[in-house]
Amino acid sequence: MSFFNKIFGNDEPQNLAPTFWNKIESDQDLQNAIDQSFEKKVVIFKHSTRCHISKTVLRNFEKEVAVSEKEVVYYFLDLISYRPISNKIADDLGVTHQSPQMIVLENGKAVKNASHQSISVNLI
Repeated sequence: MSFFNKIFGNDEPQNLAPTFWNKIESDQDLQNAIDQSFEKKVVIFKHSTRCHISKTVLRNFEKEVAVSEKEVVYYFLDLISYRPISNKIADDLGVTHQSPQMIVLENGKAVKNASHQSISVNLI
């Protein structure tokens, strides 16, 4: 990429969001994720859209997931837009709020969690 493209952008198409994400935008979406964890491992990724570190960690995690063969259902929470749900996750699942954060659910309970650079598919 040239210097001017780095500054002003270019006409190349932007990467589309991966299709494996299920969004959490309501209490019902959160409940669906918890319910689904009784059948399969569920990962909730809490992302801050205002944080460069969160964006970098998200991008790296998505690359890992794209080549992973793990049988997991992935949920995504924009914690800036849905902060009350993020707080509910912390309260209901007993996991201290972090951003970015990955929470692994099994049988309705948080069994693992990681934040920042510790987030990896290897923890699932």
